[in-house]
Amino acid sequence: MTAVRYALTAPARFAQDVRKSTFLANAGACSTPEAALAFVAASGDAAATHNCWAYRIGQQYRFSDDGEPSGTAGKPILAAIDGQGMDQTVVIVTRWFGGIKLGAGGLVRAYGGCAAECLRLAAKQPLIETIDVEVSLAFAALPLLHARLAAMSAHKTGETFVDDGAVIRLRLPTSRMAELRELVRDLSRGRAQVRSLEDT
Repeated sequence: MTAVRYALTAPARFAQDVRKSTFLANAGACSTPEAALAFVAASGDAAATHNCWAYRIGQQYRFSDDGEPSGTAGKPILAAIDGQGMDQTVVIVTRWFGGIKLGAGGLVRAYGGCAAECLRLAAKQPLIETIDVEVSLAFAALPLLHARLAAMSAHKTGETFVDDGAVIRLRLPTSRMAELRELVRDLSRGRAQVRSLEDT
């Protein structure tokens, strides 16, 4: 079983000074690479020395050192995102240079540490994996299905009526699929199936 991943419920900020340089981390939620890059564009400071960033959206990730030595900023920020168990998350760390060089190790610690502390303090919640499914049921079974949806944390995303009933589309936590299959089997006396829309 995979480890629980977390998503931000609100943007977060954290600032710290490291040997006269100021580092400011801004973290936000993002569901697409485009949203992540838009957050970076909106949160960076063109007057700052560097705006380094990283995002993780499932298996997709990207990072930028924005002029810092290769591997000293973007990768440590991504490592902080992964180390805090975050997903669908973007972090930009803006640096205002204070005149003292930190060296490669110092930069890694400053960028990674600032991002990690920002995410550690941020408001977050477990990211629940969901699945979209389709169920065909007779009219008589529909009220019983509807009555059980809330208990399974499922919600209806579509409904089409046919001659003998309805085809209902649902989104629910993947962990509740077995429960839904059993319910549909009972309601239809084994005649109806739950079909995953991700298989189509």
